[in-house]
Amino acid sequence: MSHDRLLIYGAYGYTGELIARQAVAEGLSPVLSGRNAARVAALAQTLGLDARPFDLEGDAVAGQLADIDVVLHCAGPFIDTAPAMVEACIATGTHYLDITGEIEVFEHVFGRDAEARDNGAVLCPGAGFDVVPTDCVAAALAEALPDATELALGFDSRSGLSPGTAKTSVDGLAGGGRVRRNGRIVKVPLAADVRKIDFGDGLKPAMTIPWGDVATAYYSTRIPNVAVYMPMSPARIRQVKWLNWVRPVVGLSPVRNFLKARAGRVRGPDAATRARHGTYVWGEVCNDAGAARVGRVHVANGYDVTIHASLALARKLLGEPPEGGAYTPSTLAGAGFVEQLPGSGRIEITNE
Repeated sequence: MSHDRLLIYGAYGYTGELIARQAVAEGLSPVLSGRNAARVAALAQTLGLDARPFDLEGDAVAGQLADIDVVLHCAGPFIDTAPAMVEACIATGTHYLDITGEIEVFEHVFGRDAEARDNGAVLCPGAGFDVVPTDCVAAALAEALPDATELALGFDSRSGLSPGTAKTSVDGLAGGGRVRRNGRIVKVPLAADVRKIDFGDGLKPAMTIPWGDVATAYYSTRIPNVAVYMPMSPARIRQVKWLNWVRPVVGLSPVRNFLKARAGRVRGPDAATRARHGTYVWGEVCNDAGAARVGRVHVANGYDVTIHASLALARKLLGEPPEGGAYTPSTLAGAGFVEQLPGSGRIEITNE
């Protein structure tokens, strides 16, 4: 059966709505979806689009995708929502994109690679700021130093948080830190490593964070050791380290639910704020002989990257999709993909 439609799930969320509005501005006519029928219908009426509300429980999800070519999944926390949508996409041969940054989701999706290949479904999680810029930098660095065994990535962003990102951050706090060592993802304390990094705006103290590239960079580069850093003030780094002592309490369901309820009150940044705050992205690779390469690129605000990257990847899958299977953004669209996005510069590789 020939499919020719894009469905945006979670279209009424902060990021989902931004993507839906931009899709219309670019001449696309996506089907809008999500669990809340009233909110889906209201946005669809505003944008002149079809509404198709449904939840992600039971076996009925696949039936909603019978005429859909590409799903762009924007409803988090993705650890709760992605498995059912991925299952339905594999069953129907529908291509799947999402905007997650959750390590567990990436690992789940790549664990379905063989089934996706068999059914001709392309699965590409992390089609937004998580993890497009860092993933492209990682791929470019791997090309520059093919025998690299150590990869560090990071970004310097002053963007505010959306409600969905804030809620996901609560789960990240409860889960603690993550790095990849010798090919395996391992738990580490929050802010397990601290170093000074020039992300592109001068040296700053930075700490390790459990960012999605801990999972995805390995599939893009096969580099076995990966860590991701974000700049923080020394005082904030001390606070994060202190959280290691109370993290088990945050993991308790009542506490997590309370914090997520508070996070849900966060308002995402407006267009003017997003326009003022671009993002510096950095990466470094080293091999066993001590050779090193550093990569940097300046991109738009993270939410704007997510809008344009996810829609560009959706267009690619609507047009000439590759063979089925699990992909990262760079394996799907190339290391130079980030350079094609509005507000992005070129990836610069140096021998620092």
